[in-house]
Amino acid sequence: MFQLRLIACLQIGPAASIAAVLLCCMIVPCGDQAFADQPSNDQRPNVLVVISDDQSYPHASAYGCESIQTPAFDRVAKSGVLFHNAFTPSPGCSPMRAAFLTGRNIWQIEHAGTHASSFSTKYEVYQDRLEDSGYHVGYTGKGWGPGNWKISGRDRNPAGPSFSKAKMKSPGGISATDYAKNFEAFLNAKPDDAPFSFWFGSHEPHRSFEKGIGIQNGMDPSTVQVPAFLPDTPEIRSDILDYCFEIQWYDDHLGRMLDLLESKGELENTLVIVTSDNGMAFPRAKANVYEYGIHMPLAVSWPARVPAGREVDDLVNLIDLTATIYDASNVSPPESTPLSGSSLMSLLQSDRTGQVEPQRDAIFSGRERHSSVRFATLGYPQRCIRTQKHLLIRNFRPERWPAGAPQKFGSGSYPNKQAILAEKLGPMHEGYHDIDGSPSLTFLVDHHADAELSKYLDWAVSKRPAVELYDIQNDPACLNNLADSAEHEEAKQALLRRLNDYLTKTGDPRAVSDNEGDVWETYPRYSGLRWFPVPNWAKQQPDRVPNLPWLEERRPK
Repeated sequence: MFQLRLIACLQIGPAASIAAVLLCCMIVPCGDQAFADQPSNDQRPNVLVVISDDQSYPHASAYGCESIQTPAFDRVAKSGVLFHNAFTPSPGCSPMRAAFLTGRNIWQIEHAGTHASSFSTKYEVYQDRLEDSGYHVGYTGKGWGPGNWKISGRDRNPAGPSFSKAKMKSPGGISATDYAKNFEAFLNAKPDDAPFSFWFGSHEPHRSFEKGIGIQNGMDPSTVQVPAFLPDTPEIRSDILDYCFEIQWYDDHLGRMLDLLESKGELENTLVIVTSDNGMAFPRAKANVYEYGIHMPLAVSWPARVPAGREVDDLVNLIDLTATIYDASNVSPPESTPLSGSSLMSLLQSDRTGQVEPQRDAIFSGRERHSSVRFATLGYPQRCIRTQKHLLIRNFRPERWPAGAPQKFGSGSYPNKQAILAEKLGPMHEGYHDIDGSPSLTFLVDHHADAELSKYLDWAVSKRPAVELYDIQNDPACLNNLADSAEHEEAKQALLRRLNDYLTKTGDPRAVSDNEGDVWETYPRYSGLRWFPVPNWAKQQPDRVPNLPWLEERRPK
């Protein structure tokens, strides 16, 4: 089997064509031919994939973050490779998990590439294919979701059979699932001669958090580094500590799992992958393709095969890990829906640090619909390219509100039918549901009239231009848009071409024509809906409003 792997030019001049970009590609082997010393079936590694829910880079103590202690994550990093530039294929949980399971970009998996939709069986997942090759598979906690996998004809969650019966006492806001105990039950059910592939999907640090739990447990507010897109106040620092406490909770379960593997003599031959699905659930992070929405923690170990104690700067996409799993397990990936990522095995087995494979100099990410937060439950389509220096973003519908319309019909999370039918508008600033409800969001809304603090809410919710360009090295908070700067015009045009070329090559409907991308809006949302007034842009440009029969069927009557 072969896949296309981008060997990207460091700079593409203004006159570069699509053909020139394609010349920067090469075909490399994947699957069972990707590296010479491929293990035989009886030497194949176990696979432990660990995905936290809503954790941004650099929030782990291995990265020097002083407000948190993550000894289990650090242990994986020390026994293998710590990645400094790993990125999610989408800044939302459901599309990211579908992309990871299939090894494809979100725009290549139809319904599964958006939030709370369905997951067609034609897109095979690595857990099923490993199981077919003799692996014992399962998951605990959060698998693929939210969404409706049953309607697609699947008989189980795409992450595998569930092992989530064991419970424990937990603080408020934290799942009672005893992940480590469930992993033990999974291992006890494993045939003696079978390798395993297990998915640990932590529910943490997804909101809600118990307010003040970080400080109550002795965590120090003075150690918090507040991102520049949030105000540095006691309320924000405390909210970030609550988030850090939940990361530590899940990390403790990871530590118990590693200890269990070591006691069983299985750790040496286990490929351990620890990462997150998308960024922290704070304004301007999660559900955005800004740095704090797409930049992920990642540590990978396989003591039997991967040199320990290395830190790597290569830009990698989390769908590269799917290709790595196929590669390491000697299982062929699907032929009908080829992988979009490229295996990291050569990088993992290198003894080098820093930049190991120079061709890994760019990643691509994107999003469609997240929550129900706009007129007609329309999404906020974005695509981006991230290089070592720049982040370029295309906002395909800049007339829409990026975090949700300021007002909806009725009040509360999902307003009652009477308020919707009466078209009774709720309070201002109550419709931003692409931002998880939180003390941080409440603080920004409560202080939106404050001359010094109003900018923070604006950064999170105000409309954005069609193109954004950021110098990541000097502006990781993504606050200084350089897209209109003459000094950066050449870089912007080169990145725009490179992004469009990749989207075209990978079949993204958004790159085909202005209306082709409306297909994303036609995918039903199997979750609660909110209802919003018709915006001015829809009145002035009715052709920009897609025909959505599924939505009309659910309109209150």
